[in-house]
Amino acid sequence: MKFISWNVNGLRAILKKDFMQIFQQLDADFFALQEIKLQENQVDIELPGYHQYWNYAERKGYSGVAVFAKEEPLNVSYGMGIPEHDREGRVLTLEYPEFYLVNCYTPNSQSELKRLDYRMQWEDDFRQYLTALDQKKPVILCGDLNVAHQNIDLKNWKTNRKNAGFTDEEREKFSQLLEAGFTDTFRYFYPELEGVYSWWSYRFNARKNNAGWRIDYFVTSEKLNARLNSATIHTEIMGSDHCPVELVID
Repeated sequence: MKFISWNVNGLRAILKKDFMQIFQQLDADFFALQEIKLQENQVDIELPGYHQYWNYAERKGYSGVAVFAKEEPLNVSYGMGIPEHDREGRVLTLEYPEFYLVNCYTPNSQSELKRLDYRMQWEDDFRQYLTALDQKKPVILCGDLNVAHQNIDLKNWKTNRKNAGFTDEEREKFSQLLEAGFTDTFRYFYPELEGVYSWWSYRFNARKNNAGWRIDYFVTSEKLNARLNSATIHTEIMGSDHCPVELVID
């Protein structure tokens, strides 16, 4: 099974680029998008052979996630059942006989960390949501989790220690998720690999200079470790400030 996750930073914008060509080229069984930035009926996308599931934010042009799946799920859940979190269209869960697929766009702590307290509450609630699912069947979590976990997960870690996405608090919450029985699949295969990122600022020629961050993940239940086949970050694919990340599971 091949899974792709991509923060497209506006689906309508990327549809005017090479999205459909990239979608067909990657030929995934499951294709998860974050930051689609649209409302229902604002886009009509033809994807033969795929079932489409969308979770929109209440606020226009903001956040939102989608999953395109070749196999129809048993059940689809929108959000995590907490109204404070669910208004922003950040979580979409598809249940299958052998696993849950959870697509997530984690809230950014923002400049001057003005949303850090909210982010901490989100992290605790979301971890509880995932562990409850994990007790029923294995979980495959993907998405823009808005945190670089280790120093090797971003180029300029020394100067970003107290910035959104690399605060001690956010990194600790990611550690707590892993300690709760989950695997960062890219680090499972490449525990010490440096210089491979999934997001680059549009400023300062960051992508050209590969001054990036690895903030897009596939995180899976530890019980799936033996079935993990490969993890890839498609740094060659353009169109967004993020690139797609991939997981293949036997």
